[in-house]
Amino acid sequence: MRALFLLLLLANAGFFAWSRYLSPPETAADPAPLARQIEPEKLRIVAPSALPPPAPPKPAAAPPAPPPAAAAPPVTVSLKCIEWGSFTLADARQAEQALEPLALGTRLAQRRTEETAGWWVFIPSQKTRQGASRKAAELKGLGIGEYFIMQEEGPLRWSLSLGVFRTEEAAQARLAALRQQGVRTAQVGERETVVPKVWLQVSGVDPALERQLADIALQMDGSELRSCP
Repeated sequence: MRALFLLLLLANAGFFAWSRYLSPPETAADPAPLARQIEPEKLRIVAPSALPPPAPPKPAAAPPAPPPAAAAPPVTVSLKCIEWGSFTLADARQAEQALEPLALGTRLAQRRTEETAGWWVFIPSQKTRQGASRKAAELKGLGIGEYFIMQEEGPLRWSLSLGVFRTEEAAQARLAALRQQGVRTAQVGERETVVPKVWLQVSGVDPALERQLADIALQMDGSELRSCP
């Protein structure tokens, strides 16, 4: 037992001597920490209340502005010239009166032509001047003032012309309108004749004005709207 105690004592003494004088220094320990300090006399302890406030966070950068939208191209309305006709010299005045509410001013003009009419609406010969005059009075009583008493020698003398037209369709339209007004003896026939005609021309016509002209043209049977030549 005594021998064991001595052995332990010798072992502890040997370990102390080895660790104190013979073992290598620890790699993690700094043998001279004070020597490595930089100007230690300038170090001071600062209270938390003396610390400057933290800098506010920088605002997020605004997203780049979108490029300006391209301007829409201007809407252009094509203006054109429209003519309405064709009319006899007497009918042209009535047509001009129908256009007065539009206040066209200098935009309204006349174009005079001579046309070969291939069709007409007429009341057959009444045989005498008196018969033709009575028929004319009947027409006036029905509100019809657009007629002409034929007085030239021949089979058409003392007949009453109610309009001459370039096409049969226009003549039939005139006849249908007369029937609605109470004329029962009128008829459509072929007739080649050259007559002076008037076209009313309106310049600077936009789509809205063209619709107004179309509505007014319905008041004159057998007339038409078309582009100016």
